[in-house]
Amino acid sequence: MQLVVGRIGRPHGVRGEVTVEVRTDDPGLRFAVGNALATDPPGRGPLVVEGGRWHKGVLLLSLAGVTDRGQAEELRGTMLVIDSSEIEPSDDPDEFHDHQLIGLTVETVGGETVGEVGDVLHHGQDLLVVRRGGGHDDVLVPFVKALVPVVDLEGGKLVVDPPEGLL
Repeated sequence: MQLVVGRIGRPHGVRGEVTVEVRTDDPGLRFAVGNALATDPPGRGPLVVEGGRWHKGVLLLSLAGVTDRGQAEELRGTMLVIDSSEIEPSDDPDEFHDHQLIGLTVETVGGETVGEVGDVLHHGQDLLVVRRGGGHDDVLVPFVKALVPVVDLEGGKLVVDPPEGLL
């Protein structure tokens, strides 16, 4: 599964630097000099990082073969992606990456299947989007231990203990 680690924004200056909207916890690793970054759409890459710096809180990258503002502008909107297999698993048993949760079957503590995890939102608090199907609306479940006591990645499911009315 491909995961977005950044999105190329507008050009910066006239020598081909691009701004990057960072979408990774480890930009130093993902955007290190010499890294080849896969892209979406695939035809725009891979892009090799020749240099990087922070300017007023924005990451600026120099990319191999991109030497002027016009070439940089052609890359605007390009997603920079990695394969999920490149991410090291966490040592913390209560820490999960979004791609590990998406697609898991959601069951209640009583064993009733209620849907599957369709997405993970990060709006101040992590929320699981549970797709219920069958004409039911999606449900947002706060991803906290009290409401989601079991995450079984190997078994392909997670267990929810919802308060009355949540589902």
